[in-house]
Amino acid sequence: MQITCGIDWAEQHHDVAVLDADGSVLARARIDTGATGFSRLMSLLAEHVDDADQLASVPIGIETDKNLLVVALQAAGMTVFAINPRAVARYRERHGQSGKKSDPGDAFVLADLLRTDRHQHRPLPSISVHASAIKTLARQHQDAIWSLNQTVSRLRSLLLEFYPQALRAFPNLKQKAALAVLSAAPTPEAGLRLTARRLATLLRRCRRRNDPSLAEHVLSALHSPALRQPTAVEAAYGVTAQTLIAIVVAMQTAVEELEQALAAELDQHPLATILRSAPGLGPVLAARVLAEIGDDPTRFTTAAGLRAFAGTAPVTRASGRSRYVKARKVRNKRLGDACHWWAFVTITKSAGARAHYDRRRAAGDHHNAALRNLANKLIGRLWWCLQHDETWNENTAWNIDIATPDPRTA
Repeated sequence: MQITCGIDWAEQHHDVAVLDADGSVLARARIDTGATGFSRLMSLLAEHVDDADQLASVPIGIETDKNLLVVALQAAGMTVFAINPRAVARYRERHGQSGKKSDPGDAFVLADLLRTDRHQHRPLPSISVHASAIKTLARQHQDAIWSLNQTVSRLRSLLLEFYPQALRAFPNLKQKAALAVLSAAPTPEAGLRLTARRLATLLRRCRRRNDPSLAEHVLSALHSPALRQPTAVEAAYGVTAQTLIAIVVAMQTAVEELEQALAAELDQHPLATILRSAPGLGPVLAARVLAEIGDDPTRFTTAAGLRAFAGTAPVTRASGRSRYVKARKVRNKRLGDACHWWAFVTITKSAGARAHYDRRRAAGDHHNAALRNLANKLIGRLWWCLQHDETWNENTAWNIDIATPDPRTA
């Protein structure tokens, strides 16, 4: 019997619906999120297949690709489809216009979606455990950097409220010297008491060279006349500043440790040699690219599919006499971000990439559009290298497309 299964997941439980080929509901269930729930799900599916060997071919729809149930299903060899919640919302409207929504109802919609339009959706790729580890480290490393930047922005905003002279002394609050000095002098009063000898000691501990002009600049900024908060308020701000500085220091350490672990994990992957051979792909960017595209060779059968996934390929909107090309908004944003910085770095590493960027600028593209077009070329050439198991070759890379389409849509 041909069946489909839909799972609406929640933090405490999962609702399951199993449909036959005609769309009739064969079973409904609510399972827990642990091993017991997984066993019950497998037993439920086994009851409605003719042969145990057919169990792996049962398509299962769910709105996420991250939770432990998905990991267990893939490990068991099941065919899992991670359906975008926006798509599920549109399919829900096919069954009614009242706007009602429920977890069992969404499980039914997911199962029915795969029954009618399975060919329009891709199953989750078979990514190796090694690549999954790289994906985990790469995403956590990027998230840690974003969180660090947010915390530094909080610190900057705080200093503007009571200690602006600190920002004149240290415009870049990520520098170790800035954090060390402001930790020792977190208030304007402490900044006024800071001596040249004490400052020199702090800078030396941060391994800053003995630069008299730097110490003079810092002391001049911290000792300059400025408006002040009341004493008690200033002290409270100082405690908050010290706390934020400690958080920034801890986060910088965490980012460094994640980066080291990421580089070490990438070096052990079989595709690392190909990825690192491309100009501009250092250990971090190479790991981010690998993390998002995975190492399943059948995932992207064409370069166009990978370009669309990265968001570097434009989309065309045409209706009647109206036709225009615009940047793709629905994409893997992490891969798109990695490709953007890859293109940015590559224009200083590759003569072919620089020439392509200059041509796009001459054609009228602004900076970001030219980078996006360059990233589109780079990701397509990387796809070719991965498909043919060959390292990057500059001459081959920039002589693949001899005849270029219209420059506004290329």
